[in-house]
Amino acid sequence: MNMTKTTLAALLIGAFTLPAFAQTPARDPAATPGIDKRQANQEKRIEQGVQSGQLNKKEAARLERREAKLEADKKAAQADGKVTAAERRKLNREADRDSRAIYREKHDAQRAHK
Repeated sequence: MNMTKTTLAALLIGAFTLPAFAQTPARDPAATPGIDKRQANQEKRIEQGVQSGQLNKKEAARLERREAKLEADKKAAQADGKVTAAERRKLNREADRDSRAIYREKHDAQRAHK
């Protein structure tokens, strides 16, 4: 009986402590989840602007070209398999500029004709 309790205690301790020693998978150095999330958000903002009439076709096309350039720059940064801190800063600055451009275009006096 005593041996059974000892074995059971050892198994329980092992079950709770082994996960603490498990290695977490390495983060992909080329991953850009923050930039990806921003791009998706900005695409939604452009689409919403088109739907509401805040953006005309020409403005939307210009903003879409900016977004395409950001995507191309992101792919270029990922090409070597690692996105460095400097490349991330550059991509974030570009996304900041694109975000401000979306805001400016949506809040100017030009409207789409419906």
